[in-house]
Amino acid sequence: MNTSGKPSMKRNAFFILIVCFVASLGGILFGFDTAVISGTFNFVEHYFVLNKVEVGWFVSSAIIGAVIGSISGGTISDKYGRKPVLILAALLFLISALGSTVPNTFFFLICARVVGGIGVGIISVLAPLYISEFSPRHIRGRLVALYQLSIVIGILLAYFSNWLLLNFSAHHQELFSSNGLFHKIFVSEVWRGMFGAEIFPSGLFVALLIFIPESPRWLIKNRQSQKGYLLLVRINGEQIAENELAEIEKTVSRVKGKISELFRPGLRLALIVGIGLSVFGQFTGVNIVIYYGPSILADAGFSLNNSLQFQVAIGIINLLFTIIALWKIDSWGRRPLLIWGMAGVCLSLTIIAFLFNLQNVSGIWIVIMLCIYIACLALSINAVIWVLISEIFPNRIRGLAMSIATFTNWGANFLTAFIFPWYIDKMGMNIGFFSFALICLVATLFFYRYIPETKGESLEEIETFWLK
Repeated sequence: MNTSGKPSMKRNAFFILIVCFVASLGGILFGFDTAVISGTFNFVEHYFVLNKVEVGWFVSSAIIGAVIGSISGGTISDKYGRKPVLILAALLFLISALGSTVPNTFFFLICARVVGGIGVGIISVLAPLYISEFSPRHIRGRLVALYQLSIVIGILLAYFSNWLLLNFSAHHQELFSSNGLFHKIFVSEVWRGMFGAEIFPSGLFVALLIFIPESPRWLIKNRQSQKGYLLLVRINGEQIAENELAEIEKTVSRVKGKISELFRPGLRLALIVGIGLSVFGQFTGVNIVIYYGPSILADAGFSLNNSLQFQVAIGIINLLFTIIALWKIDSWGRRPLLIWGMAGVCLSLTIIAFLFNLQNVSGIWIVIMLCIYIACLALSINAVIWVLISEIFPNRIRGLAMSIATFTNWGANFLTAFIFPWYIDKMGMNIGFFSFALICLVATLFFYRYIPETKGESLEEIETFWLK
């Protein structure tokens, strides 16, 4: 027994890390699936002869699936468990990757992207939720932030594979018969290979999920207290496990598990905070840079090959500053990272808008400012959003509440992705970035006013904070 009241990390650290690492791999698929499209849509636009509205539909079709997955994933997992629904999401990624590689019609490609989007939506709810419910409180921020780190790695892998496949298609055409399937996938219609690259990580994710346990809090909530308690012992040791079991059972009995609970005083503010994080998280413009990065850089004067190279560089910056956020989120806290980082996002967006408004400005300055913008995002809302959303809701309706917040996230994502090509065509790139800057200013003020600090608090203590 651990009589000190602290987790026996030497005994339990490996078990905790492996389980949370496997769950966080869903973020790699999330990031890869959302970013891979940036290298494909120019090819798809020409292959299927799309207009700008259809391009917007192609880019945002997966987001429609994500909206469906996010609103249903938490509710289904509340009923059937976190683990089986995670496996379902991984299978949807695999089906989507296969379907996006072989379509002969635009409609079939859209259907495959929607299926993958459902997987993204489910993962965006369940991966941080599962990790949050599994983690010891004193390192919960870092472990949940592993999910954001995985998203960033997935984005970088998508950028890198797009760039490699584009170069491969240009310089190795002689390796395959001009009439063969491999020539079609990797040379003449390389966008198919870009989508198909997701087959490998999604298959690995399905296999690894089989070996992780169910969430201990879900087990306790669903009258399997003994199984849940044994997992808590493995995570924290006996003494802390006994205290946590009592806290969990107390909060489960307090909350009736209905959506109406979220509209009562206290928890209503938690819901507003969750929705605010989700909406403002999208209107930073982060996914616009991920989806339309090559077009933004083309507007700055770069070729497609150079644009993909610079996207890799931006992805590396994203990864490095996400690692810093992962390292510091439990010592610096969620709130300082969020507020100061968002102030930097607002300033960098304003400068980017100004640069696009200048005549004959060197494109490299826009790349530099995009790197600073991504660095500020990685340190702030990109790292903090999934941690906070997974922490702030009550045990018995955490899945449902996270579904609402994540549904809002994906709804805002769809809106920005769908209208961006039209908006930029009508207003110009400079107005687009200036619009994001204004929204980020409002977001910074909102976060300063309403976001509490949650580092070092148990999930049950955070729930009690809202009720008080």
